[in-house]
Amino acid sequence: MAGSLRESERSFTATSPLDGEKLSGRFSIASLDDVESAMQAAGEASEVLASSSGEARATFLETIAAGIMDLGDSLIDRAMRETALPAARLVGERARTCNQLRMFAAAAREGSWVDARIERGQPDRQPLPRPDLRRMKRPLGPVVVFGSSNFPLAFSVAGGDAASALCTGNPVVVKAHRAHPGTSELVAEAVQRAVVACGLPPGTFSMLHGEGSVIGTALVRHAACRAVGFTGSRAAGRVLCDVAAARPDPIPVFAEMSSLNPVFILPGALDARGDEIARQFVASMTLGVGQFCTKPGLVCAVQGAQLERFKAKVAEAVSAMLPASMLSADILAAYEHGSDAMARGPGTAVVSRAAVQPDGAKTEAAALVTATDATTFLAQPELAEEVFGPFSLIVAAESLAQLATLSRHLDGQLTATVHGSAEDLAAAGGLMDILAGKAGRLIINGFPTGVEVGDAMQHGGPWPATSDSRFTSVGTAALERFIRPVCYQDVPQHLLPPLGLSRRVEGVVGRH
Repeated sequence: MAGSLRESERSFTATSPLDGEKLSGRFSIASLDDVESAMQAAGEASEVLASSSGEARATFLETIAAGIMDLGDSLIDRAMRETALPAARLVGERARTCNQLRMFAAAAREGSWVDARIERGQPDRQPLPRPDLRRMKRPLGPVVVFGSSNFPLAFSVAGGDAASALCTGNPVVVKAHRAHPGTSELVAEAVQRAVVACGLPPGTFSMLHGEGSVIGTALVRHAACRAVGFTGSRAAGRVLCDVAAARPDPIPVFAEMSSLNPVFILPGALDARGDEIARQFVASMTLGVGQFCTKPGLVCAVQGAQLERFKAKVAEAVSAMLPASMLSADILAAYEHGSDAMARGPGTAVVSRAAVQPDGAKTEAAALVTATDATTFLAQPELAEEVFGPFSLIVAAESLAQLATLSRHLDGQLTATVHGSAEDLAAAGGLMDILAGKAGRLIINGFPTGVEVGDAMQHGGPWPATSDSRFTSVGTAALERFIRPVCYQDVPQHLLPPLGLSRRVEGVVGRH
């Protein structure tokens, strides 16, 4: 917390989902006084960070990345024990995390995110003179970041939310996820070492453990908090949104919550590539034990012999899938409850489940696919709720027109996918227009798992996929969540803050 390690009387230990073993280390649970100290320090640091140079922020982010890499195998080993994610996946996620930090370092150094717009004064203009106007974007202030369960590195302590906030000069206070506290502390120590090495204020970064309903909400309520970054369940995201809205001064919550990521398979594609699509669908659905926010949880197609063949191929692939450990016992319990409700619901039938029985002692889950018809799906809203894990529902429509009806029925999504032949796609403009209004990313003849990190990625969508569809939590545009525009009118040149290299002067973009 703000440069010092604090202990408390209340603490907890981590348990490995791989075998139920209690892991080394005790983790102190923060108090409300700790919340006050962390947020007050962040508030004090915010003015210094807001006036820091892009070069200083870039160096800081690069130092964090180097520190994470210096942790070596100890970070991977701890994360594997705490999350049951395989080492290869975690090595890849570590690379993504460090690459994100370097990407935002480049953005900080380049500086065009300030979106500088200049209209020079015209004192002789008639009938009234025009003032000198300089508009640019500035940091909001302290940002509270909630670590996610399914990405212990890339969406946690030094993940995309924290990196994009720090890039733009905002202090960060992290509420660590309870499922991987040791992993979180290792990364937090790397961040803290970078704070010291770069000579930044202690309040630049803090991390607290504690109950989300107590410590998490207290962080959001604190007067110094200016914005929130969250990845998790719809229920928890809704609570944070309500807490932030109920403040005397409401603040934005950028929450990524739930998504079915529907896949629409048009007749031409089903006929020509049905077997291949079935194989790819099951691979995408079960990737990471179905614990990706972009997992395809719904498939819609027109009923007929080709759809029955598709379901048969899906059944074969699902039956052959071996059970695997989920992130935690709580997540497994929620998956079992949700998938069982889907399997037993009126008008639904099991297409296939993994043939090998899962081992509860290893927090294992078995893949499951169920099916229903469009009429049943439209009549039962609960069938359109996300089941987090290796589950998906196949819906048979009577016609292409009913596929469009299904798409209109859906809530907001992170992604929507259409598989179609050239002829299918030429005739499906209406469906794709509907889906573009429902999702933040539209995919043609692919699958949504695998999110490219870069300038053009949009990882967000209408409620309940995210709390604000105008923003993304992945890619360089993620920094736009934590900045706001300020106009400087007739401010002397020596008092103006430094601008980025790219700016718009009298409507013309360039380096002036």
